[in-house]
Amino acid sequence: MPKRGRKYREARKLVDPDQTYTPLEGLKLLKQIAFAKFDEAVEVHMRLGVDPRHADQQVRGVASLPAGTGKSVRILVFAEGEAQKFAEESGADYVGVDEYVKKIQEGWLEFDVILAVPQVMGKVGRLGKILGPRGLMPNPKAGTIVKADDLPGAIEGIRQGRVEFRVDRTGNLHVTFGRISFTEEQLLQNLSSVMDTILRARPPSLKGQFIRRAVLTSTMSPAIRLDVQATMELQEA
Repeated sequence: MPKRGRKYREARKLVDPDQTYTPLEGLKLLKQIAFAKFDEAVEVHMRLGVDPRHADQQVRGVASLPAGTGKSVRILVFAEGEAQKFAEESGADYVGVDEYVKKIQEGWLEFDVILAVPQVMGKVGRLGKILGPRGLMPNPKAGTIVKADDLPGAIEGIRQGRVEFRVDRTGNLHVTFGRISFTEEQLLQNLSSVMDTILRARPPSLKGQFIRRAVLTSTMSPAIRLDVQATMELQEA
């Protein structure tokens, strides 16, 4: 393991590894120990009691972030005809089909989120090997395949702030829900929304405890253990 820097070691001294913190306590401590010179991402990491090898125990979804993400989002919409007009009028950064399918095949990836209308998925499907591993492939479960009439609302929702999550192969979930420059209230509001969405995504077939462990961290900070029950009891503001 590489040797940690002095500032990290000093920050770690302020975190009791044997204590679990309520979400608000954890967020206050996280802001206290932040030392990086850039606006770090704030993340929650959870160990789930699911077995991702089984299709009926997949956990994925999209959570809205009431306080935003803290960064600008570039939106690509695969649409044509009337749907293309809706997307352009709603402020999407890039709109079209054939042109952008070709650009992506040639290596262009200057976007953060993709939306698509069902009618063009036959063409977009060619990009599965490129977009799939990056988590960018439009998917109805992620709310990124939408009807033409729903494009304005979907684009507005992305602009306001949302985050996709999906359990990994080891049963862990990693979600970025803000920046260290946010206030504690803003971070708590976003975390509340994330937890509400995750709990609603609990697989019906799961027996036993859903969330076994949860920690808060920022890009550079040591992890802060959360009280799982208190975290699950957060109510969306």
